[in-house]
Amino acid sequence: MRWRRFLCRALSVMTGPRPVVLSGPSGAGKSTLLKKLLKDYENVFGFSVSHTTRQPRPGEVNGKDYHFVTREEMQKQIDAGGFIENAEFSGNMYGTSKAAIQAVQAQNQICVLDIDMQGVKNIKKTDLNPIYISVQAPSIEVLEKRLRDRQTETEDSLQKRLNAARIDMELSKEPGLFDLIIINNDLEEAYTELKNILAEEIQKAQGSKKS
Repeated sequence: MRWRRFLCRALSVMTGPRPVVLSGPSGAGKSTLLKKLLKDYENVFGFSVSHTTRQPRPGEVNGKDYHFVTREEMQKQIDAGGFIENAEFSGNMYGTSKAAIQAVQAQNQICVLDIDMQGVKNIKKTDLNPIYISVQAPSIEVLEKRLRDRQTETEDSLQKRLNAARIDMELSKEPGLFDLIIINNDLEEAYTELKNILAEEIQKAQGSKKS
């Protein structure tokens, strides 16, 4: 189970389009869907860049994929109340900072947060009021194949991710937790589902930029 410590310092109520919480286990495809969304609606959505103490993977860019920081730096910001949620998983810390969300708001964009299941429950304790979307693989077997095909995990870290994914899949079924659960068996179909639920907020955001 992932360890969480929640800081009960909620962000002030946002105006305009609602933010979006995108959740799901590693390998479910949420990062791929998110990249398509940000590419197609470059000036509408803004990605809330999370902080982590893990090492960058090949191709990842600091400040774009994650804010890669030391454990000491991140703990200092957590202690100062700078995060709305944070966790430790496989020996690495992850979290969403208030500053990351505010940076997106400042651009008058819909803020997208990529967080885990416990983070979803913690965000529900704030006044952020986002749209909650879960992205899941069709099965644990499909998820395992995707993770193995990446060739970025040790056997130990892969098993930890699979165990976390099993828990994630079960918890995502909790009534009322998510506004939409996308089973990502076909990328284009999954992307269509994602765009459909966000259509109203996209229209709001585009309208606000024209006014």
